[in-house]
Amino acid sequence: MRTIKSVISIAAIVAFVWACQKDEPMDMEPTIVGTPYQLTVPQGFPNLPAHIVNSLTEEGIALGRKLFFETKLSLDSTIACASCHSPAKAFSDTVALSVGVNGSVGTRNAMPLFNLAYGTFFFWDGRSPTLAAQALEPVPNPVEMHLEWPEAVNRLSNDNEYLGLFESAFGANAITKENASEAMAQFMTILLSGNSKFDKWQRGELALSASELRGFDLFRKEGGDPEVVPGGQNGGDCFHCHSVGNKLFSDFRLHNNGLDSVFTDLGAYDVTGRDRDKGRFKTPSLRNVAYTAPYMHDGRFNTLEEVMEHYNTGGKPSETIDPFMKFGSGGLNLSAQDKEDLIAFMLTLSDEDFVTNPAFQNPN
Repeated sequence: MRTIKSVISIAAIVAFVWACQKDEPMDMEPTIVGTPYQLTVPQGFPNLPAHIVNSLTEEGIALGRKLFFETKLSLDSTIACASCHSPAKAFSDTVALSVGVNGSVGTRNAMPLFNLAYGTFFFWDGRSPTLAAQALEPVPNPVEMHLEWPEAVNRLSNDNEYLGLFESAFGANAITKENASEAMAQFMTILLSGNSKFDKWQRGELALSASELRGFDLFRKEGGDPEVVPGGQNGGDCFHCHSVGNKLFSDFRLHNNGLDSVFTDLGAYDVTGRDRDKGRFKTPSLRNVAYTAPYMHDGRFNTLEEVMEHYNTGGKPSETIDPFMKFGSGGLNLSAQDKEDLIAFMLTLSDEDFVTNPAFQNPN
């Protein structure tokens, strides 16, 4: 009987301890306080998940905006996130490969930052599952900002303004790298771009030119000569990866678009280790392409004309090249006028209100 009673007593103690532990926080997720932010989604855009909208606060966004432009987050206090993601460039860079502290040169082009709230993974290789996880990486990266997070937190903790901003957004004793990345993620979430000439045309506010309309038509047509390519429509074949239906002009997926036959950058393979991911990179949106040159993950193309010629040739074959590329059938064979019209259409996706929005500029 004593043995049975002992077992029962031990079981009761374990159950009690487990029940108490259930009420304890199981992770380091930020505690968000503050005033709910009312996010307005551009007309015709998909609705955002409730958990994204409900996580936004005015205080968190204000803090995130300040941190995004904060040079204290770099080793020598010269580089901020905005140094490589300029609002005037739709939050991208002016060079093929961005330069970090001490003149360190990166290996990839700075992706533009807008409509990220619809993404399911981030970076060219898709290695970060959330915006907050993405925001953690550039600060300690040795070829970017090169500052360890403990020192970054220490610098922010010695700034009375940041003490107040973090407390307003996350409560007392709130200066942590998790809260800093969450605040920057909130700021990046509200970077929505959906008021271009194309959008105004769809709303019936203005007309597109004959060239722009023809370019839009080509954009949505299958590529290839119908006598050579089954289902070919002599189109630009753009819509497969740069989705029109969701108005975001990206499918937010990984593709090998035929840039190389031999890869110097393995892309998503370095994340997944799967052979099928060699040379695959995330599809950037075609919105705001007038601002985001140079193009591709390594910034190899300086102009849209160069980009068009790459796709027109069909790209370079490899084992993982996307089946939508027409390398095996002689390329798209677009005429000079076709290419001109396609570019004319893509330029209608420029959103001047976005790149000049006062709410997205440097507050420091």
